[in-house]
Amino acid sequence: MVALALSLVGGLSTSLGALLVVVSEAPNLKMLGLLQGFAAGLMLSISFLDLAHNAINSIGFLKGNLWFFSGVIFFAIITNFIPEPTLAPDTNVKSKKKNGEEKGKDMMKKHRRQVMYSGIITAIGISLHNFPEGMAVFLGSIKGLRVGLNLALAIALHNIPEGVCCSSSLFCHTKQMASI
Repeated sequence: MVALALSLVGGLSTSLGALLVVVSEAPNLKMLGLLQGFAAGLMLSISFLDLAHNAINSIGFLKGNLWFFSGVIFFAIITNFIPEPTLAPDTNVKSKKKNGEEKGKDMMKKHRRQVMYSGIITAIGISLHNFPEGMAVFLGSIKGLRVGLNLALAIALHNIPEGVCCSSSLFCHTKQMASI
């Protein structure tokens, strides 16, 4: 039960990050970029400064780096299969007949859809990312309470910015869609 509770604490910290966004004002696109950049920077720094270092100490320099950069290449390949939304203007006949105001509204709607798409992709990625983290906390807790507590704390601390990142784009989208 303790292992399950610690896993739950680590996972729910993503919700804590989301709660920080929900109780504050809806972020504008600049703030959204800053929040996502902060979360990405935090994840990269944890990966390079902590996880890679521990892997190299545990399994050796060559194996640690090979597995680390294999993961980087794996995700680079995955990103090639997920299409990036663009703000390219529509070229169909109906859009050419519309006046400037309607074109502006269409571009804003398209932009909001892109923000929503970004949030959904981020939520899926974070969900896939959090599952093995929960497993690691659970298995670490079975090995020993101290190991489980340390893992749960580390995962909880880095899941907060993930929750901010994911929820800010979705929350920004829903607030903007409500204003249309």
